[in-house]
Order: sequence, then C-alpha cells, then structure tokens
Amino acid sequence: MANNSTSEVSHGQLPKTWSTCLTESVTAVHDFEVANSRLLDGIGVGKHVRSSNFSVGGFEWFMNFFPDGRMADYAGYASVFLDRDIQQNDTHNVRTKFTLNMLEKDSEAQLTKCDEIDHVFSSAKSYWGYFRFVAKAKLKSSSQANNGSLIIRCVLTLIKEPRTKVKRNTVVVPQPNLQDQLCQMWKDGQGADVIFSVGGQLFEAHRCLLAARSLVFKAELFGPMKGKETQCIKIDDIAPEIFEALLHFIYTDSLLVNEHHREG
Repeated sequence: MANNSTSEVSHGQLPKTWSTCLTESVTAVHDFEVANSRLLDGIGVGKHVRSSNFSVGGFEWFMNFFPDGRMADYAGYASVFLDRDIQQNDTHNVRTKFTLNMLEKDSEAQLTKCDEIDHVFSSAKSYWGYFRFVAKAKLKSSSQANNGSLIIRCVLTLIKEPRTKVKRNTVVVPQPNLQDQLCQMWKDGQGADVIFSVGGQLFEAHRCLLAARSLVFKAELFGPMKGKETQCIKIDDIAPEIFEALLHFIYTDSLLVNEHHREG
C-alpha cells in the first residue's frame, strides 16, 4: 500500500525561481544617395555602385545598387542588395528584417513599396535584396525630378539570439499568529454562538472551538443542547475570574496573567 506523506511548510523564507525568455533587437536607418544617377544608365548588367559601410548591432553593412540590374533576366529593372561585410573567420549567422526603398530627395516621400525581407546573413549568404527594385523607366523619371539624384533608404533590424534568464526570489512566510488572532476573536465576540452566565457575568464564546479544546464542553454543547441557535448556559460552581482564565487558556493556549498577583 502506498504511503503518502506531506511535509509542512516551515515558517521563514521559501525559495522561488522563474525564468524568462528574452529576444532583443536593434534597428538603424542608413540613406545611400546616388548623385547624377542618370550617368549610370547603361553601365551594364551586374555592374554596381556601393554605399559606405554602416554599423548595426556590432556588424558592418553596405548596399550595392545595380542601375542596369544584377542579372540579365532582370535587365528592365534596377536592383539593390544589402550586404554584410564579413571578415575572415567570421562564422556568425545574423538574423535580420529589413527594407530597401527609394525616396524623393527633398520630401523623403517613398517612391517604392518593397516588402520587408527576413534573412539570415551568413558567410554562405552574405547578401540579399530585390532584383526588381524599380523599373528603369520609373528610375529615369525619378532621377530627372530630383536633379539627377536618387536616395535609397535601408531600414535594418538585427534580431539577437533569444536568451533565457533565471531569476531567484524568496517568498516570506509570516510568523504564526494564531493565538493572538483567536484571542482577538474571543474578545470581539464576532461569530460567538454560545453565552455563559457565571456569577452574574456573561461570557461569549464559540461552540466549535470550545468543543475542539475540551471534551467536557464537547459533551455539553454537542449533546443535549446541540441545535439550539441561542444558548445561555449558567454555571454556578466557579468564580467569574477563574472561568475567564479558563476561556483565555482555551483560546490562546496560555495562562492569563493576573496583574494584581504579579505586583504582589
């Protein structure tokens, strides 16, 4: 037969731990201005101009702009790609979300609406972007409207590796105060359901507590008098102060200190 055992919680502090998974990110913006972009028309498929490096999240990045497209299949479009400047022996895989869009030079109004890209940059996949960034016809008209210049904006969010933090705390268990609470309940008379008349003095009490603490009270209160809503029990063979001390002991498990006797 199984033996079920329970352990009582000791008063004091209980250990408590919990963990939190935290994923952080860092976002930055870099604008790449291509001046006199009309002069790049006809540069050739696969030929590009490059932005300066910019740093996000501890890594170096740059943009490559292909006025005649990166590949022949996309010759009718200009292409743009975000590259990570990977150093030798760099094995980091960097998860990102980014957009590349063309802006008007003065108003910074967005002229393209490219979808956000999710990409993990690694040594094997160090660049990613849009083959069909903008049609060359639109690029030409935009360049003319902006004094021959165009601006490509990169909004790059670097997502760091999730990390789990373990925290520890303690739960303070309050010291027991049952005796004081029962004594206060007795003195307040709240919930009292039995009255004792002793030497002309009335004492209110609680039947369940008296019965739990005294077999005599249990027999009296849950015997012939059980079920009576209002009870007044008269006791003639005990002094009121002695009966009060008895009730005090029942409620608090301690003796009632008589100030008069203490001083004597």
